[in-house]
Amino acid sequence: MKNENVIWHEPIVTRKHRERLLIQESLLLWFTGLSGSGKSTIANAVAHKLHCRMGKLTYVLDGDNIRHGLNKDLGFSPEDREENIRRIAEVSNLFLDCGVITLTAFISPYKKDRNFCRNLVGPDNFVEIYTKASLEICEKRDPKGHYKKVREGKIKNFTGIDAPYEEPENPEIVLDTGKLTVEESVDKILEIIKDRI
Repeated sequence: MKNENVIWHEPIVTRKHRERLLIQESLLLWFTGLSGSGKSTIANAVAHKLHCRMGKLTYVLDGDNIRHGLNKDLGFSPEDREENIRRIAEVSNLFLDCGVITLTAFISPYKKDRNFCRNLVGPDNFVEIYTKASLEICEKRDPKGHYKKVREGKIKNFTGIDAPYEEPENPEIVLDTGKLTVEESVDKILEIIKDRI
């Protein structure tokens, strides 16, 4: 519930001022997909290329990293997953206001939560990137050993196995990470967003 005594204070220095200073336009690249589909790897590779080759200021908000700090109080129930994404949407909105090209790597399994983020930051600021890979491919990769633990009964409520993942219906970008290399995925993203940053 919003407190009626909390009043918005209009800043003098705006997002447009910061974007002019940085010589870029901020944008939110929202990576979604199963664990092991390549979200973090590709997001970091895009950020690296934008930074090193194009001189752009970027920041990657990674799902696991955020759960070490800001969201360390949250579990993996549907309610906690919703709150996890709500907080990240708000943080992403602040980064956009700073003029930063922001990349998020979160499973974000529910359509309604991704739509909340899109609506919060505005559709013109939001690029949904679906790192599409089959469960078999993700489980074979298993970079963090999660799938192995799930199969051993050590992890419950794991997305794609005993918790749902709702595929994006109309993402701006679909990366078939079972076929595309990381470099091919990066190039595809940069080709699509180059006129927006």
